[in-house]
Amino acid sequence: ERFASPGKGSGLRSRRRVRPGELLYRAEPFAYVVTKEQLGGVCERCLRRNEHLHRCSQCKVAKYCGKSCQKEAWLDHKQECRCLKSVEPNFPPDSVRLAGRIVFKLLRQSVCLSERLYSFSDLQSNTEQLSEEMKDGLRHLAQTLQLYLKMEIQDASHLPPVIDFFQIFTKVKQQSKRRSH
Repeated sequence: ERFASPGKGSGLRSRRRVRPGELLYRAEPFAYVVTKEQLGGVCERCLRRNEHLHRCSQCKVAKYCGKSCQKEAWLDHKQECRCLKSVEPNFPPDSVRLAGRIVFKLLRQSVCLSERLYSFSDLQSNTEQLSEEMKDGLRHLAQTLQLYLKMEIQDASHLPPVIDFFQIFTKVKQQSKRRSH
């Protein structure tokens, strides 16, 4: 069950006895990207290492094990593909690509199994705990995201309030920070 943990946000706890090593929950992540260092070495969909990947004929960046992985990834890659082509030969930072995928998923209002526990809007930004230097860095990333998405989103001011580029970065930054500890 989900519960409030004062000073720490939300938490999860089991309502029954759990054996060591028992799988409790499995779901696809809301959004993910292959890091720039791993591009070309792993499939963009299943993340398996493969020396014989097939690249996207449009953007020439994304690579897949085969047609089935490419088809499964198309919904998440379609808009990103046009954005990648539009900024060529530049390549966006991994965090900008991830934020772009989050924006596209929020716009599609798609729901994935992982959201049974938490939705993206449930994530806390904790903006007030960030230093001014960190906020400036995230504002710069938000501007980079806006340029990257220009092909798909010409006017960010018309987006729903839940899609605030700066807030997306504060939420993503907080979550990756928590996972690294």
